[in-house]
Amino acid sequence: MRLCAGVLLVTAALVAAEPDGPRLSYSKSFPGASPPWFEITVEKTGAAQYKEDPKEEDPLKFQLTDAESSQMFDLAGKLDHFSRKLESGLKVANMGMKTFRYEADGHVGEAKFNYSENPEARALSDAFERISETERSLMVLDRAVRFDKLGVQDAILRIEILRDQKRLVAADQFLPLLDRVVKNESFLHIARERAAGLADWIRAQPK
Repeated sequence: MRLCAGVLLVTAALVAAEPDGPRLSYSKSFPGASPPWFEITVEKTGAAQYKEDPKEEDPLKFQLTDAESSQMFDLAGKLDHFSRKLESGLKVANMGMKTFRYEADGHVGEAKFNYSENPEARALSDAFERISETERSLMVLDRAVRFDKLGVQDAILRIEILRDQKRLVAADQFLPLLDRVVKNESFLHIARERAAGLADWIRAQPK
């Protein structure tokens, strides 16, 4: 899941070596969906990884804000670090098999569910889903910047929609690509304007 060099340099600088502290992970298997499988891991420090293949050796790395990671770990604590059942048991449609996992100090907690009525479980699942939506939007923008200049405007619009819906996570990771669009006159003028506006908004957000 390799992105262009500019993004890799920034993410490498943001994400330090993996610590030995608490770690949360979330995976979802949903054949027929796009993607059919993905996994996200989040360290207590906010260092995170995203991959869409269990055999992926080069996952997408990024850095959550303190507020983003703290909220997720707080929810995990309210769920007793997944030491109890979360599946509702109700007869509902297949919504994808989801797995929460918590690792810390030799302790491992894990819970699998298709559908849960627990509000904390649903909130934590949604937090991970927002991350997935964000990372896929980053990959779409990266592909457009490299291979489809006419598609850059639509890729930026997709990110703006996530922002407006308050579903954009770790927004700083978009800056290298947005700045690249702004500075390159080979991209459409309207795409460069949208990229500049979005980059300005991201830089204005509290860190």
